[in-house]
Amino acid sequence: MMSAMLGSIQRHWPEYLMEAVGLGLFMVSACAFATLLEYPHSPVRQALGDPRVRRVLMGLAMGATNVALIYSPWGKRSGAHFNPAVTLSFLRLGKVARWDAAFYVAAQFAGAVAGVMVAAAMLGPHLADPPVRYAITQPAGYGAGVAFLAEFIIAFLLMSAVLPLSNTARLARFTGLCAAALVATYISVEAPFSGMSLNPARSFAAALPARAWMLLWVYFTAPPLAMADSRGAVSPPTRRCQHLLRKTASSELTALHFLRAPAQSRRRVAACTRVRTPHASGG
Repeated sequence: MMSAMLGSIQRHWPEYLMEAVGLGLFMVSACAFATLLEYPHSPVRQALGDPRVRRVLMGLAMGATNVALIYSPWGKRSGAHFNPAVTLSFLRLGKVARWDAAFYVAAQFAGAVAGVMVAAAMLGPHLADPPVRYAITQPAGYGAGVAFLAEFIIAFLLMSAVLPLSNTARLARFTGLCAAALVATYISVEAPFSGMSLNPARSFAAALPARAWMLLWVYFTAPPLAMADSRGAVSPPTRRCQHLLRKTASSELTALHFLRAPAQSRRRVAACTRVRTPHASGG
């Protein structure tokens, strides 16, 4: 076990660092745009009185941030998970080795917390102001039950879209655009119901300085459960395929790394992760 852990660190520590930096930059962006759009004395906030317009702008800003991070050289190399729920979903599919998944998740939490700390140093008391409050994720008065259901639905839809795309060679390059478009849409439309997290590390990093723990369990449970459930969009691998996928995971950590693999490896892995076409059934 120790040798496997040390081997994973030796081979993939750059990818762990990239995941931490990526989510850290995402949090800096989230905090900066939240302050710009919600701080009462911000000129943008004063010019835009309609919260719906501000949510749309926030969605566009974070969608653009996602695109920049996913298609950056570091994002392409690490696979651009930036989310423990995504990493755990790929782990269950056999696309990421166990130690790699563990260090990815640890790096994501550490990077998210560091990002909020950097944003706090940059933005000062503006970030802590109640309307901004470190860009925490919280529902607008709908309660924990609605927040959980909303988070479950949007996480399920996200992974149900991402998995088939990332496992289709000719469409895999559009996976990041699809994910970013969904994030932008969710922030614009769904945010009042749950705060639009999708990401346990993102919610934890904002909740830590805000000391907002009451609904944190929603963001730690709904997205991972939903993304695990959505794995049915991809055919379950056979024992031979599981062995191949684990072997591949040592060099190609994620589906976004898939296109960089040798042609023969791509064909074998694609055969093991062929998208399942759902059958219609009567109610």
